[in-house]
Amino acid sequence: MIEEVKKALELVRPALQADGGDVQLVGVTEEGVVQVKLTGACGHCPMSTMTLKMGIERTLKEKVPGVKEVVQV
Repeated sequence: MIEEVKKALELVRPALQADGGDVQLVGVTEEGVVQVKLTGACGHCPMSTMTLKMGIERTLKEKVPGVKEVVQV
């Protein structure tokens, strides 16, 4: 599942980088929780929670079967 998550993150990465940020994969639990770290401008942006849930989580759930949630660590 980790490789599938990495590929899916590549789909959202250009939008994050356009705003001066990025996302790093920290890990994936057996329960399907993807752990990420938002970096750059995304790391301290007040909209980062919305980016995480509405952008990254939505994309990963669509592209990778078994993803239940995306959390920032």
